[in-house]
Amino acid sequence: MHIKQLVLASLSAVLLAGCSPTYNWRDYTSAEGAFKVLFPAKPATHTRVIDLGGIKVDMTMTAAEVEGTTFAVGTAVAPDAALAQATLPAMRQALLRNIGASDAAEKNAATPAGATLDVDAVGKGNSGPVRLVGRFVAKGTRVYQVIVVGTPGAMPPEHTEQFLSSFKPQ
Repeated sequence: MHIKQLVLASLSAVLLAGCSPTYNWRDYTSAEGAFKVLFPAKPATHTRVIDLGGIKVDMTMTAAEVEGTTFAVGTAVAPDAALAQATLPAMRQALLRNIGASDAAEKNAATPAGATLDVDAVGKGNSGPVRLVGRFVAKGTRVYQVIVVGTPGAMPPEHTEQFLSSFKPQ
C-alpha cells in the first residue's frame, strides 16, 4: 500500500509540474503609479542615469524574461512635456543602435494625451539575430519605452501583442 501511495504522489507531482505555465501573466502597477501592464513573469526593477538626446534622466526599467525573450518597460521624467516628446526618437535610436539594426520605417501617432513612436527591427545580438518590437510613449513630462526583445523566431506574436497592448500610462 505504501508503494502505491508513493507512485500516486510522484505521478501527481509530475502532472502538476506539467501544468505550470511558461507565461504566467500578472497585473503590474509601477511603484510610483506611472503605468500598468501585464508581465508574463515576475518582473525586476532597476534605475540608472541615461542620456536621452542630451538630457540626463533617471530611467527606471522593469523587466521580466521568459524563454530568452525580455519584456520591459522603461520610464523617465523629462524637464517639460515638449522635451518628453522630443526624446522619443532618441530613445528609439539608442535601442536600434544597441542591437545594430538599421533605422527601419517608423510609425508615429499623436494622441490627445501625448505622442507614440513604434519600432519593429531585427539586428544582431551577442548570440545571433535579435528582434526588437517596441512602443515609445510620451505623456506629459513622462516618457516610456515598452519593448519586447528576443530571437526573431522565438517571440510568439500573441504574447508580444498582449504585452504591448496591455500597457497603460497613468
